[in-house]
Amino acid sequence: MAETKPIRIDVISDVVCPWCFIGKRRLEKAVALTPDIPVDIHFHPYFLNDWIPREGIAREDYLTKKFGSVDAYRGMAGRVAGAAAQEGLTYAIDKIARQPNTLDSHRLIHWAGYKGKSADMKQRLMDLYFTEGGDLSDREVLVTAAADVGLDPVAVRALLESEEDVEEITMAANAAKESGINGVPTFIIDGRHAVSGAQDSQTLADAIRKAATEG
Repeated sequence: MAETKPIRIDVISDVVCPWCFIGKRRLEKAVALTPDIPVDIHFHPYFLNDWIPREGIAREDYLTKKFGSVDAYRGMAGRVAGAAAQEGLTYAIDKIARQPNTLDSHRLIHWAGYKGKSADMKQRLMDLYFTEGGDLSDREVLVTAAADVGLDPVAVRALLESEEDVEEITMAANAAKESGINGVPTFIIDGRHAVSGAQDSQTLADAIRKAATEG
């Protein structure tokens, strides 16, 4: 019997996007709902806030600039935190003190992919940011995160201190926007079906099954 070719799922998202945090978990649940369909998941970079400098900025300054005030965001964030909790995730809004530029986080995910650990790296970074209030603009925080998923911290530190893959990641993130993706997460299933937003697990499972049926 011929082996079934996996359905490719391309995920365009950012590690500081709360709906991407939720969407990743919903995708995992969707895959669990379709155990008979093999999938091959690829993560791609997106810069939700490409104007933030490499060293990051204070979270309060970011919220004020983007939403008008910290209090204005708090009302919206409560709904998102509730949605995260329903998926077994914790969005600890008050723990986040710094808003990072995510270029280096995406570099880590890219490098982790060489060892088949891109999903683990992405999850660790999201957990650090949303649940633990980690500063993703701190290079040592990133090195520790890489070690947490089994990467060599010495090698990762050297890579982060270089400009390795900066241009590649930047071009990929810009290409996503140039292709018309203006909201994340976006899931592209089998190169043909785009699902935008953190849709519920069943919707994503249905899209996976449809792609598999169409062959």
